[in-house]
Formats: sequence, structure tokens, C-alpha cells
Amino acid sequence: MVSDAKNIFLAGVGAAALTYEKATDVISQLVERGKLTLEEGKELSEELKRDVKSTANGAKESMLEKVNNIKPLTKEELGDILEEKNYATKADVLELKRIIEKLEKKIN
Repeated sequence: MVSDAKNIFLAGVGAAALTYEKATDVISQLVERGKLTLEEGKELSEELKRDVKSTANGAKESMLEKVNNIKPLTKEELGDILEEKNYATKADVLELKRIIEKLEKKIN
């Protein structure tokens, strides 16, 4: 579960990095075409960098809080999950073993 959360977080960081990279490219192109002055381009880049850093820090803090609040499953919760997924219980397995032994005796 923690591994899944980590992967989701890393995917988000990757997406943010890609977005920043693309936005920086667009700003550079606008400066080259004369649509923005060099100073405006630098200002936009710095603002974008601050926003990305702020968003990443917020996401990191949120993720750490969620990971730190993960608690282990109780025996009852685990039992409920297994029952919901319709997995065989120990009693089911023992019953099947009993039936198999009975059938083996009939065959032999």
C-alpha cells in the first residue's frame, strides 16, 4: 500500500516536472518570437518555478501525512476483506480435506 502511494506520488512529481519543462519551452518560444520581453520571460519562468515547487511541497506534505496515518489492519478487518473477496477460510480448507480423504477411502 505504501509502495502504491509512493508510485502515485512519483507519477505526480513526474507530471509536474514535464509540465514545467513544456511551459518553460513555450515561454522561451514566446521570447524568441518577440511576444514576450526577455524580462517578462524570466519573470514568468520564476513564477512558474515557485508555483511548481509550492505544489510539489504541498503534495509531498499531503502524501506524507496520509502515509503516516496508515494503520495496520485488524484481524476482523482482514477477515472481512477475505470474506468479501470470497477466499477460502481455514474451515473451508479443512472441510475440503475431509471430503478428499473420504473420497480417497472410497477409491482404495
